[in-house]
Amino acid sequence: MLKKYSLLLAIGYTSAIGIASLVNLKDLPDVGISFVDKIFHFGAYAVMTFLWFNYLSTRQDKNSHSIIGAVVISAVFGMIIEALQGALTANRQADVNDILANNSGILLTAVFLWYMHGKRVKKY
Repeated sequence: MLKKYSLLLAIGYTSAIGIASLVNLKDLPDVGISFVDKIFHFGAYAVMTFLWFNYLSTRQDKNSHSIIGAVVISAVFGMIIEALQGALTANRQADVNDILANNSGILLTAVFLWYMHGKRVKKY
């Protein structure tokens, strides 16, 4: 049943990340951790990569292609959002460290998926 809604989940989550990235978040309470923003970026893009992989793996025979597709979708989306933050918003700015945090989450998820895919392929 989850596979039936996997595209809707991936698009909905990606849209939510896009909206959250472009709205004014200055009114959020300060939690006192200077790098909490980077932790959010890391986790958000890790989940996004997993959701896109979940959808793509229902459409393709090879999980390796699904992993690569999920990585490309997530990374390109992250870079576009950072560019839009710099170009369209007055209260947000593009940040290279955000891109690094995004890509770290994406790559860690890709390694995890690749490892899990390898474990399923091996026959004992």
